[in-house]
Amino acid sequence: MKKIFKYACFGLIGCMTLTSCLESALETSPTDSMSGTGLLANANAALVPLNGVYRSMYATWSPQANEHQSFGISSYVMMADVMGEDFIQAAQGSGWFWYDCLYMVKDRYTSTAWRSYDLWNAYYTWVSNANYILDAEETMEGEEADVNYVMGQAYAIRAYSYFMLAQSFARTYKGHESEPCCPIYTEPTVAGTQGKPRATVQEVYDQILADINKAVELLNGTTRQHISHIDYAVAQGIRARIGLVMEDWNMAKTAAKEAIAASGCQVLPVEDFMGLNSTTAANVMWGAAINTDQSGMYASFFSHMDQDGTGYANGGAYKEINKVLYDGMAQNDTRRAWWDPTDPRNEDLGYMQTKFRFADTQTWTGDYIWMRVEEMYLTAAEAECRLGEEAAAKEDLAAVMSQRVEGYTCTKTGTALGKLTSDVTGSLLEEIITQRRIELWGEFGRIYDIRRLKQGFVRTSEMGWPLDAQLTNRPSDDPESYMWVLTIPQTEFDGNASLNLATDQNPVGDTK
Repeated sequence: MKKIFKYACFGLIGCMTLTSCLESALETSPTDSMSGTGLLANANAALVPLNGVYRSMYATWSPQANEHQSFGISSYVMMADVMGEDFIQAAQGSGWFWYDCLYMVKDRYTSTAWRSYDLWNAYYTWVSNANYILDAEETMEGEEADVNYVMGQAYAIRAYSYFMLAQSFARTYKGHESEPCCPIYTEPTVAGTQGKPRATVQEVYDQILADINKAVELLNGTTRQHISHIDYAVAQGIRARIGLVMEDWNMAKTAAKEAIAASGCQVLPVEDFMGLNSTTAANVMWGAAINTDQSGMYASFFSHMDQDGTGYANGGAYKEINKVLYDGMAQNDTRRAWWDPTDPRNEDLGYMQTKFRFADTQTWTGDYIWMRVEEMYLTAAEAECRLGEEAAAKEDLAAVMSQRVEGYTCTKTGTALGKLTSDVTGSLLEEIITQRRIELWGEFGRIYDIRRLKQGFVRTSEMGWPLDAQLTNRPSDDPESYMWVLTIPQTEFDGNASLNLATDQNPVGDTK
């Protein structure tokens, strides 16, 4: 397990540049400074390592050689978006995210410069750091609310990390509960710790549920100190996401409703949060407020999104919307301002995005938004629709849509979805999912929804996809395929005696 524990890195804490911190972290065991008599001795001091974990969620640090497409949570959202049908990458450009878009990363699992290593390393780093904090739960001193604030976040970070590992390295939960997922670690680990075998999907989700429920319990009644911190509302938001994937509609509904109420956030008109680059907007529940000295410059979300900024997006790798999805929007939908069908750079492909912009192109800055309250309303609407509570579903859908389309009403009913995402059924559930696709374009990671909905998808010229990205002769129309299940990195097999490359590796190809 050496690759997991190598980066279990509280040497990251408090550093201005994460790459230099990683180098120092390799030389010192985390236990040297993280013991009960050190930074984890009391709750106030424990905020230092906790902040270091959050810093790594938006910093450029993994992997070597591909840092410019690896900047934490937002890079994994973009990865998952280009894997779907709605978020078009117009050309290869400098190469970043192109291989994710073409599903050409799985056979590169022997390298430490590609996506398998990147995701595995990142999420297990956060798991390991959370475990060090949680190990001090019984001995940490301080006011009860302060200790709960620290521990609640650690449980939430671990839950979130395992949730994303499960979505990346196994097929979706429902119907695949007994299939292999990833190893589970709940105690501090160091170089030489015995590696564990892959747990089943069910076992991993059991751990996820235990952790997120504990996080919700501990964070209830605490006061958030920074927008990047996972508070009670955000923990409920993560719980709602988990509920959707598990098809536990009651949990998804209840958690989403509680997240809305606890967040104090409100659905905003489009003109009030243009650019989606400020965590101070009243609809933002969770995100990273990025200072000038923390900018990743080229290795940043907006570098890849803002085609008029100083970055990779203005080099031809434009990010565009599926034209069929855009053209299906109401003519008075204010979200049309997020894309420009008249931009001459479209060149018969998709429509150029204007949704995401640098806040300041000179300093390469713009905040990363990881959760908005609009998502919670749409989650509640979907869960209510699934439960047959159509009046409530329409009410929550309208909470968002009334701020997007003047006079919006919905008379649709039912839960029918097409075999392909492009098949039209006219159901209420389809309407909710369609509005979710538009509202959260570029923010959530489209492939995660496609997976859980068990739909296939196609890419066509009509949508605006370039020919070389249309996945011709690939089974993207088969929701049971292994196309979007990543391979486990070779470094894990090298360091974990409990795993066998021949029997424990995920399929390198599209099918088992």
